[in-house]
Amino acid sequence: MFLDIVLLLVGIAVVVWGADKFTDGASSMARRWNVSEMVIGLTVVAMGTSMPEFVVSFFSALEGSADMSVGNVVGSNIFNVLLIVGLSAMMMSMSLTKKLLTRDILFVIYSSLILVALSQDGTLSRWDALVLLMCFSMYMIYSYNVARSGEEQEDGVGIIYGWGKTLLYMLIGLVCLVGGGQLLVSSASSLATSCGMSERVVGLTILAAGTSLPELATSIVAARKGSKGLALGNAIGSNLLNIFFILGTSAFICPMNIKGIGTLDWIALVGSGIVLFVFGGTGHKITKMEGAVMIALYVLYMVALVMGWQVNLGF
Repeated sequence: MFLDIVLLLVGIAVVVWGADKFTDGASSMARRWNVSEMVIGLTVVAMGTSMPEFVVSFFSALEGSADMSVGNVVGSNIFNVLLIVGLSAMMMSMSLTKKLLTRDILFVIYSSLILVALSQDGTLSRWDALVLLMCFSMYMIYSYNVARSGEEQEDGVGIIYGWGKTLLYMLIGLVCLVGGGQLLVSSASSLATSCGMSERVVGLTILAAGTSLPELATSIVAARKGSKGLALGNAIGSNLLNIFFILGTSAFICPMNIKGIGTLDWIALVGSGIVLFVFGGTGHKITKMEGAVMIALYVLYMVALVMGWQVNLGF
């Protein structure tokens, strides 16, 4: 027990330090490529910070813990939208362009609805996985075209490093994010399972929060440094990658039975995206007050999980 707590604290320190370096490197890369931090956040940064979710979900699926695998992704996505965006907005109001609102945030809602639809038979088959991977391919092609067209550019506030230092910062930061995240997950999971928590609850809470710490640390640090596009793009891009790529890859290699994920979880997944869309549509920004509401909604969801509240809408 004591060792797990020590490892937990070490993991937090490693993740926070890695996020600082990773953010600096990503901001520098955006300026060197002459694309917006939002595009970098939606793609390069999102792929890097989603590595812990991929590792946990992939190996959970291989070991037959499908509820933990899907619970990790569902919980991480709820965490990303309600807590990460909420905390980032609390630090600095998040401005949203019309294209981000009507395109990328709607993609988050669509991806959640697609996963809900594919999961209603209690399984994620290889055919379901192909649908998810096809959506991932379309999204990446689209993101590439946006970046190449220079459609979204913005003035940055960070330092431009040489290519060597830029890539070194991103590599060191990513290693610390993934390594620290894994350390956190293993120690937190050990503490949780010793308390008798189910795979579903562990996946939706401990693993989801642990594997989302890279996104949390990166977005918080980015917001603190004024890189709002990077902070928001990281959270949105990670959600799309979690569903389309991580679950798609995991289910294609090892089809999953996922009857443990409840209606409340699906409502929270889709609802979090709708909340982000509604708040973003009011003045094309997420205010500090709206950020506080998002955090409160996440806390309410956590309370519902711990208390075992159930919602029955017939699916």
